[in-house]
Amino acid sequence: MTDNIHCTDCDVKSLTCFRSLDLESIKYLDEHKSTFFYKKGQTIFYEGGIPPGIYCLKSGKIKIYKLGIDGKEQIVRFATSGGLLGIRALVGGRQYSAYAETIEDSIICLVNKATFIKLTEENSEFSHCLMKILSRLLEDAENKMTSLAQKPVRERLAETLIIMNNLFHSYPASPNGSTISLSRSDLANIVGTATETVIRLLSEFKDEELIAINGRSITLLDIDDLKKTGKVFD
Repeated sequence: MTDNIHCTDCDVKSLTCFRSLDLESIKYLDEHKSTFFYKKGQTIFYEGGIPPGIYCLKSGKIKIYKLGIDGKEQIVRFATSGGLLGIRALVGGRQYSAYAETIEDSIICLVNKATFIKLTEENSEFSHCLMKILSRLLEDAENKMTSLAQKPVRERLAETLIIMNNLFHSYPASPNGSTISLSRSDLANIVGTATETVIRLLSEFKDEELIAINGRSITLLDIDDLKKTGKVFD
């Protein structure tokens, strides 16, 4: 556990459903949540675990993934500052269906089950916001299923780079364009292909001047052409 972060002063509150709570509810939340520091690579929860509440990501980045029969990771999604984790499992009264692991040092607040239920029962706007999050998660899952079924790997990789760019926009951008820092294995897990295939396609994108590569960092040089390549339509 780390020093407690006061919800009234939290700079990511405006990014979460907690922004809809009145001052009294925020003070109640402040008194009943716990704050933890996780190092890069630590697991927050495991598939099959019982949710003690919901997690709110103050800072850092998290990958949510499932393990295949062969033990290979399949990344479901990422969470960044302001992201809420474990809502589906807690609301549905189910075990976690995936793993959550930090991909950089992170500060995370845990809102226990009793506090979460009290807030949802007493604040309709808060509950409505959570419903919209659940709806968006379902839509994202449907879109990913469609992409995996209908798009070749090259298109999926271009699409993934656009999505990661939108998600990880807080990374410092280079003078030439937006920059993403992500391991090739993680990128391959999202796309749903082999790491070697991702490396080869990234090299092709580099030759086509769609991206620049510096170590694990990928700079998007031509977002419009990447959208065309990935058949991404706003």
